[in-house]
Parts: sequence; structure tokens; C-alpha cells
Amino acid sequence: MKFGIRLIDYLGSVRRRVELTVLAEQAGFDFAWYPHDTFMHNTWVLTSAAAVATSRIRLGSVGTNPFTTNPAEIATYIASLDELSGGRAVLGLGLHTHEMVEWTGVDASESVAATREATEIIRALLRGEVVDYQGEIFQWTDQCYLRLEPVRREVPIYVCAFGPDYLALSGAIGDGSLPMITPPESAAYMVPAITGGAVAAGRDPAEVDISGCAWLSLAADPSAPTDVLRRMVSYFGWGLEAPALATIGLTPADFAPIKTHIDAGDYAGAEALVTDDMCRLALAGTPRQVIGQIERLAELGVTHVNLGGPLGPDPAEAIRLMGEQVIPYFRSST
Repeated sequence: MKFGIRLIDYLGSVRRRVELTVLAEQAGFDFAWYPHDTFMHNTWVLTSAAAVATSRIRLGSVGTNPFTTNPAEIATYIASLDELSGGRAVLGLGLHTHEMVEWTGVDASESVAATREATEIIRALLRGEVVDYQGEIFQWTDQCYLRLEPVRREVPIYVCAFGPDYLALSGAIGDGSLPMITPPESAAYMVPAITGGAVAAGRDPAEVDISGCAWLSLAADPSAPTDVLRRMVSYFGWGLEAPALATIGLTPADFAPIKTHIDAGDYAGAEALVTDDMCRLALAGTPRQVIGQIERLAELGVTHVNLGGPLGPDPAEAIRLMGEQVIPYFRSST
């Protein structure tokens, strides 16, 4: 099992998240990911700062989408980050919801086609090709090629995806897949879609690193408060897939009153409506409990647990507990 940490905007400033990245590297995490969410801190700045502050951990943005950012910009970003980090860059390309992109008036409905084409374009640019591309979404000329020399011609591209067709695409073309396994039980629905896409494309499913994006709330004290988790659920829960929610008996309609408060800017009111069942969207509890939950994810076919959300009541303490108890457990059992 590989371990990634996903450092979301709610964990603090750019400097604070770079500090947490350093702690994660020290704790033994393999990857640090930063969600590229609309109207939040820019992950290209974050990954660049983290590259300078670290030496081993691999770094990538999650949800770098080809709608609000052209593949030309994405390619030069990832090539530049790879150079700055000494070959530690990874790219999380795609999106986990249409709505955040469509806030800007951009139609993101053709996410599968756009992600497929952007992946082809970025890989061709990194290989040094002239990308005179004529696709459904992108039409380029013979002036489209990199004016820089990448450190690596092949940078891993993980496809962010949701829904059966998009998940299948991630298995068909991605070096990895970044499904939102919120709740964790939804891995049972998502992993077969990913591996099925790989098989349909003639690939060995083992070639695809399934990086399940899970929310985490970890604390040594089993009675630790859950306020930070409830805040996370209230803000993002409405955007989760119906088949995923169904694995723990929830529906999008359960989140409709919460979203009404979110849309009105009443975040406290939204948080107050979060139920205990909704908190089951996360991996949560003590180190021992979280170990058991991650073992279940491994049984379901997740190969890389990508931990985000609040991390815990004290994020730095949660990272320390991961490094002292959780990650060593899995390292010693392999």
C-alpha cells in the first residue's frame, strides 16, 4: 500500500500546508497532493513551494482540469515542477465534479472527452512532439510544441474521475486513478469500473495505481471532537455521487437542505445539519481503527490510500500518528 496525503485549503495558508508537507515527508508518506479547486489557493504555487522544502516525497495537484486551464499550460507547469523537484512531479488531471468548473460559465459536460484528449496532448508535448492535434475538444496547430527540455519525458498522469464512464477512462489511459472513495465503502463500486476500463483497453489492471481519495479524521483519543469532519461533510458532501452515497444508505436528497445553507453562505447552519451517518463518509477513529479501515480498502483493490479532508482535530498530530503507527504497520506487513 502506498500512502498519499491530500492537503486541502481548509488546513490553512500556503505556508502552513508546506509545513504539513514537510511533516508528511518525515512521517513516511509517498505522495503529497493538493486539490486544484476553483477559487481556492493555487496548487501550482503550493507544489512549487513544497518542491523546494522537501527532497523525497512526490508532489502533484489533484483535479487540474482542462476546462479552466489549457493543456498547454498544464504541460509547462508539470514539466517545470518536475525540473524544480528533481523528477518528483505527478499530475492529477480531470475533475471530481462539474459544478465547481461551471460556476465560471464554462461547460464541463464533456469531461471524459476533454480529459482523454488533454492526456494525449500533454504526453505528446512531454515526449517532444509537435502536437498538431485535431480532436473533438481541442484543435491545435503545428506551432504547438514545448520550447523547453523536460527532465523526464514521461511524468505519471493520474486521472481524477467519477461516474462509470469516467472511472473506466481512468483505468484505460491513466498511470493511476484518483477516485473519491467517500464513503470508503464506495471503493467496491469504483474499483471494478477502473479495472474494467483497463481490461477493455487491453491493459493489465495492475498497471494502474488506484489512489483512493478518502477523508480522514484521526486522533489518539477515541472521544476526540468531530467538528472538523462535520465541517468537511457539510461543504463537500452534496457533490458526491449517488452510487457512492448509496453504499452507506444515503442519497443526494439527504444533503439538499445542507446545500441550501452552503449556497446562502450559512456555513454554520449547514454544519449543524450533518448527521452521524454522514460522518461515515470518512476514515475515522484511532490509529488502530484506521488501520482496520485501510486494510479493508486494500481488500477492495485500492493500492494507494490518498488521505485528505480534515486529517484530524489536530492535523499535525494526525500526520505524526500516521508516521508512528499506521504507515509502519503496513510497511512491516509487506
